[in-house]
Amino acid sequence: MSAEREGTERHAHPTVGVYLRVGAALVILTVLEVGVFYVPAFHVVLVPVLLVLSSAKFTLVVMFYMHLKDDNKVFTFLLGGPLVIAVGVMVALLFLFLGALTLRGAAGAG
Repeated sequence: MSAEREGTERHAHPTVGVYLRVGAALVILTVLEVGVFYVPAFHVVLVPVLLVLSSAKFTLVVMFYMHLKDDNKVFTFLLGGPLVIAVGVMVALLFLFLGALTLRGAAGAG
């Protein structure tokens, strides 16, 4: 009987306050993204900083608004596994092309 009960037990939805705090965090992260874009000191690390900020926003949206936080762990793995692979490929390409541009710039300067 307890196994049936566990299978039919539903998770409580977050309160309005939780949604408002998550929304406020998303607004703050968006303001940081826009601010980072317009500060000249961040132009050297612009792409990695924007990737980190957008990943944080993506995680918040998926966890709270798509309710993945309370869902079955299989769904979390189905989203997270390919996401980790995609991020790894993007970072590898970023380093590959950044290195190619740096070497090309150094070769052209000499």
